[in-house]
Amino acid sequence: MSKRTSTSRSSPPSPHRFYKKQKTTDTSIISTSSPPTNNDAMIVDPSSTSPVGGTLHSHMSAKNAQSNAKEGVSGGGTRRAKDRSRSPKVKPPKPASPPPHGSNELAGNGWTKVEKKKEKRAKKGALKVTNQPPSFAFNVQELVKLGTLSISDIRELALHLTGNAQPPSWLRITNRPSIQRVVVLLVPGIVPDVFTPPLRPLPNTSNPLLHVPALAPSFASTSTPTATSKLPFLSTFMHAVPTKAPGDAQRMHSVLHSFFMGPVTGEEKKRRIMARIQNERDKAPPIASYLLTREQLLENEYPVPNWMLDSQIVGEDWLQTPEFTGDPNEECQVLALDCEMCITTAGRELTHLCIIDYTTSTKIYDELVLPSGTITDYLTRFSGITPTSLDSTTTTLADVHAFLRKTITPSTILLGHSLEGDLKAMKLAHARCLDTSVLYHHPRGRPLKPGLKWLMNKWMNKDIQDRGEGGHDPEEDARSCVDLFRLKVQNGPGYGHFMVDVENILERIGRSGGPGRNMRTAVVDYGNPSTWLGSKATSTVACTSDDDVVKGVQDLIGSHQFVFGRMLELSERLGWTVKKGTTAAAVAGTPPTTPLLTPALPTEDATVIESKSVEETYKSLNDNLVAIYRCLPPATAFILLSGHGDPRRMSELNTKKSAFEGALREGKSTAEIPREEWWTAQEGRDLEDEVEKAKHGLLFLGMK
Repeated sequence: MSKRTSTSRSSPPSPHRFYKKQKTTDTSIISTSSPPTNNDAMIVDPSSTSPVGGTLHSHMSAKNAQSNAKEGVSGGGTRRAKDRSRSPKVKPPKPASPPPHGSNELAGNGWTKVEKKKEKRAKKGALKVTNQPPSFAFNVQELVKLGTLSISDIRELALHLTGNAQPPSWLRITNRPSIQRVVVLLVPGIVPDVFTPPLRPLPNTSNPLLHVPALAPSFASTSTPTATSKLPFLSTFMHAVPTKAPGDAQRMHSVLHSFFMGPVTGEEKKRRIMARIQNERDKAPPIASYLLTREQLLENEYPVPNWMLDSQIVGEDWLQTPEFTGDPNEECQVLALDCEMCITTAGRELTHLCIIDYTTSTKIYDELVLPSGTITDYLTRFSGITPTSLDSTTTTLADVHAFLRKTITPSTILLGHSLEGDLKAMKLAHARCLDTSVLYHHPRGRPLKPGLKWLMNKWMNKDIQDRGEGGHDPEEDARSCVDLFRLKVQNGPGYGHFMVDVENILERIGRSGGPGRNMRTAVVDYGNPSTWLGSKATSTVACTSDDDVVKGVQDLIGSHQFVFGRMLELSERLGWTVKKGTTAAAVAGTPPTTPLLTPALPTEDATVIESKSVEETYKSLNDNLVAIYRCLPPATAFILLSGHGDPRRMSELNTKKSAFEGALREGKSTAEIPREEWWTAQEGRDLEDEVEKAKHGLLFLGMK
């Protein structure tokens, strides 16, 4: 490897390496004879064999020598032999008084046990640790083995800090019980380029631990980004650690899902198994036992009636059913339905609805629906709707609502596959729902969901949706849901499960306080976090700007032990996310190859963000990070992560790949597709390279 100089950077550093920020006046490697200052932000390098910290090594040697002297180590290094046959030091007991409860007096012989030196040292050491403030130290050898930290590694760290997981191997945590709060902040858009001078790898040293000093900002309250520092707040952290988002060779999976959803504990898994066994012992569980719970409705983004959340969730133009107050186990009407939609100037709108009675298997409704907006994409390969399909149609959404008012009651159960999309298209909010994408599991577990076509082939040995460019048949899909649910009822609740148990970490953190002492959790995020991953939180705050996130964290940090927040203005300004107004047209027409990294921002907020320059956005972000830091109480663990890198080129290639594959599914030959729209093998390799780049992010860790 050629020697790296201080004046040239011929190629960008590998995201797998840990780097050290160079000083403006000194670009040489930090000496191991003295610890770096707070202004020297570094990244621990897993390709190095050891970290900075020679003084740590000498300090440890001195302490060990002192400890050995106390234990009786001679000058020659040999411990004095102990006479194990000698009786311990004793004192005669007071014969007039009985031994108090919990004393060291030995029962029956009248002698009192005196603590040995080893026991005294252990107690003294435990007391010393307890009196120390909590702190972090990186285990460099483990970081070298890992290469980069996964999002699940960061999730397990958050769980350990809240007392509900084993300690991570890559981090040494001193006095963890003294940590009062944990704050996790996700800020997409923070990349190594924001550091000037650039980050560089740490030099080799012999110390196995790299201590993380307490957060003590060296910047003034008026600190603003400059030509040499876009985010001065990051100088608060001594180190930055490379991370890697989940995914496969051609896709990057959701960072949020990976952080919030983790495997269940052994105790919770045992409880679930016992519950399944108990359910399967019931000869005929009522249909109502398969209904989606309130938590499942919210987690899967179902539109729910306003009475479920005591707030205005759906608009006045929606149809809502009242709360069902009867016997939940009584026989009731079950209706299976499926919708087809087209893209219009108003978004995704209903164009075809079919409803099947579950009990009789009869079709009670099958109508084409005229959308209110002008159709911009018929989505024929999915909907089966063509430009001539709606020529004679007069049925509108208002007519559909009129039929539903006469047909659906509060006790009615609606059945479908990923039914939340159909309900949104129908503008119907109903609480009693069955969803075959939840009742049956994906073989790789949550958050993945199985497709209806795959389920029918797997469990019914039947092929559906094979009409090619003719699109889906809503009657066929609705009847498939009927068949799958009947099979489920016949075989019991556990049928169709692959036993891959996951749970929301907020639920797990909430249990970590013990019986009657649940920890309070909060999610401060864009959109409505109470209907998504934040549904398990004690408190949620819906935000439309980064300023809202700051205010939410400030308001909740004093009363909650775990707070998660997300800032999106930087990633929006950099073009990493898509505005709400363009999301539907861009995404709905093609199968998702890469999930949206972050929910689209509301149009009005996107306009405000777009009006800011990049420099103004960096300054605003820096001010917000400073504000959050200043509101943190002492003994707060602060985890700041970017989650992933720049996804734009990856998204461009995935869009082209999806369009080409969609054209082939429609039956087009390559001769009918313009050559510039072909998907080539070279582009496939480019996509894999871009996905790998996009997966890499940064982690900053500190203790207030």
